[in-house]
Amino acid sequence: MNESTAVPTPAKNDENFWTAVMTPVEPAWSEPADDDTFTMDEKVLDAVRALAERISTRALAYRTAGEPFDPALMAAPDVQLATLRALYEAKRSVDRLAESAATAAGRSGASYTQLGAAWGGIKRQSARLKWPHAVVKRTAGESIPLRYAGGSAVIHHDPDLDAWWYTATAADMREEESEAVHATSAEAIARATEFLLTHARPARPESV
Repeated sequence: MNESTAVPTPAKNDENFWTAVMTPVEPAWSEPADDDTFTMDEKVLDAVRALAERISTRALAYRTAGEPFDPALMAAPDVQLATLRALYEAKRSVDRLAESAATAAGRSGASYTQLGAAWGGIKRQSARLKWPHAVVKRTAGESIPLRYAGGSAVIHHDPDLDAWWYTATAADMREEESEAVHATSAEAIARATEFLLTHARPARPESV
């Protein structure tokens, strides 16, 4: 039987939505096929080339002269150096996004063994060294810090209501404070993560 058919798929307005979302699915993923990885390479290369053209000195000269930047110019060694610099930035982006994903998963109950398996099969100890703050031991009711998508949140427990709530500041500097209505810390983390992801792009400065 196809494993996906056993995964519940409630709509977001369903009362069981967050319970279903925060219940881990096993296995969490299927191994990407060659076509998947080739497609990923193409999309990464598109993003890298766009950045390389923005930072390339030669490309700037063409823009200043009002001349089109022919794709053949990508063969220039200086443009390839700009591409290499753009690839470094892509690697930094991957590292930031991986830390965000590992932290969100770890704070929601994933173990270092699971994080390591997702990251190409590295060992639990290596995953702990790579993301030392992703999985934390805490006592019941202790506040939980979370960083995701360039923003941060803190998940709190209200002992009087026996419910969880969060405060969050997203990458675009928007802030949100929820009501203490979440039944579990995992649900509050999921809601905070959703908010941070929705406002992941920093606000652009207004042009003068």
